[in-house]
Amino acid sequence: MQFGYSETCLEHDTGSRHPETPDRLRAIRRALAKRHGVDYVESDPVEQARVEAVHDPEYVAEVKRFCADGGGNWDPDTVASAATWDATLASAGLAEWAAREAVSGADGRETPFSLGRPPGHHAVEDDAMGFCFVNNAAVAAQALLDDGEVERVAIFDWDVHHGNGTQDIFYDRGDVFYASFHEDGLYPGTGKVSETGEGEGEGTNLNVPLAAGAGDGDYLYALDETLAPALDQFDPDLLVISAGFDAHRHDPISRMRVSTEGYALLTDRVRDIAQRSNAGLSFVLEGGYGLDTLSDGVATVHETFDGRRPIDPDEGPNEKTELLVEDVRDAFGL
Repeated sequence: MQFGYSETCLEHDTGSRHPETPDRLRAIRRALAKRHGVDYVESDPVEQARVEAVHDPEYVAEVKRFCADGGGNWDPDTVASAATWDATLASAGLAEWAAREAVSGADGRETPFSLGRPPGHHAVEDDAMGFCFVNNAAVAAQALLDDGEVERVAIFDWDVHHGNGTQDIFYDRGDVFYASFHEDGLYPGTGKVSETGEGEGEGTNLNVPLAAGAGDGDYLYALDETLAPALDQFDPDLLVISAGFDAHRHDPISRMRVSTEGYALLTDRVRDIAQRSNAGLSFVLEGGYGLDTLSDGVATVHETFDGRRPIDPDEGPNEKTELLVEDVRDAFGL
């Protein structure tokens, strides 16, 4: 793979006790250093106009002032420093770079993965929350739509938390399909099966709120039975993966049971979906707060594109997942 990376993203200082720290990127770099075929690219920061295409300009100005004044606690979870705005522009710029690379034909061992921070999928149109200030995946998707490089974009969010910001930004849009697999009841408490979009976006928002304890077999079954057929119908030109690794069984802030090998299997499945639609495929880093599990997760995505074949799980889905998938399929007429 080729990885988008910028030292600027390390300068976003959240303090010594915050789970979203620069050490996340450092751990990923250490893990990737042990692998072959890793290339790093530093893209330009995103233009502010691209940010304002998905976020309210007054909110953007407020965040800039907040950081210029030294930052602090935006809310109890979301922390900024003086360098946060520059890191945010760098992070969104990396996501846009990855999307453009994917649409330009970068695939296989050249598949792009943007390693930016702060993450983005909780940032709504006019507010920061959940460690996020600017919605990186949304900025990337909108930039390519605005430039006429694609007509339809799909975003699949496998972070353990529901990406409420990405959902809200595109909820009434028919040209962006958002799908989220997340732990039911976990922060921020959104992402119900019944939230399927509205207006022109009806039927382009798919939520799979899995029960705590779901593992590899549950995720793969849900993907095969809901996401895959839905995206085959939507036929995107670009598939962006909001890649959080906090559903890992050893992540400190979730109760899910996905293994490192499970992320390889998910990667293999989304690659197949993109190939069937002849869509570009890019990855954008979201959450993941155990340094070992995060770095191993990113490394296994890389190894999957480097030719390693993932091993199928021994166990299939549990009964809760089967019932949930039936509800999702009914909601989408699958």
